[in-house]
Amino acid sequence: MTTQLYKASERGTANFGWLNANYSFSFANYFNPQRIQFGMLRVLNDDTIAAGMGFGTHPHENMEIITIPLEGALKHQDSMGNEGTISYGEVQVMSAGTGIQHSEVNASATEQLKLLQLWVFPDTENVTPRYEQKSFDLEKNINSFVNIVSPKDSNDGNALWVHQKTFFNLGVFESGKTNYKLNFANNSVYLFLIEGEIVVDNQILTTKDALGISNFSEFDIEINQKAKILIIEVPAK
Repeated sequence: MTTQLYKASERGTANFGWLNANYSFSFANYFNPQRIQFGMLRVLNDDTIAAGMGFGTHPHENMEIITIPLEGALKHQDSMGNEGTISYGEVQVMSAGTGIQHSEVNASATEQLKLLQLWVFPDTENVTPRYEQKSFDLEKNINSFVNIVSPKDSNDGNALWVHQKTFFNLGVFESGKTNYKLNFANNSVYLFLIEGEIVVDNQILTTKDALGISNFSEFDIEINQKAKILIIEVPAK
């Protein structure tokens, strides 16, 4: 197994007043030639958006976009006619395909919004754009991973699906150990610790640290402090 630790403090940052962003990979005005992407994972942005503020209408194409609210609610509107809010416990997926436009705004006029937004390169370009959102009960499944995103042809019917051989697993763990098994032999894992403290491959991760993991079939995770873990399995190339 090969691992590489990415400390939270080493991420790119930007503070626009209304938006406080942390970039795991090169994005906007942050450029790091050593951190362009991780396999087919292109973006992992950890954003805090001020009350009533957000991103105006803007375009995307040929990208699978996954949004995970961590605190608060996101108001969404797009050119496909979708309009609504996504709150903590829900996950949103968009296949941008041939092209979409959308806006994302903090739904609250008084409270801040925290979210993760991730972009994955698709395995098929120029598909018909699509949108889905779904609620997942992590607390009901304490101490186990919940599959929130998977490929359409490897989907258990509960997860959202995307045009890529990628698996997103999210879980809350109180103590002990857990294990992750790889789904596809040529994939790698980008483990992002949303909160808590864990140990993987003798390396300690604390809140917002990440670990790139490759050349493995499975690995163990030791829970030092109650943790919320996001595992992103993606093709390495």
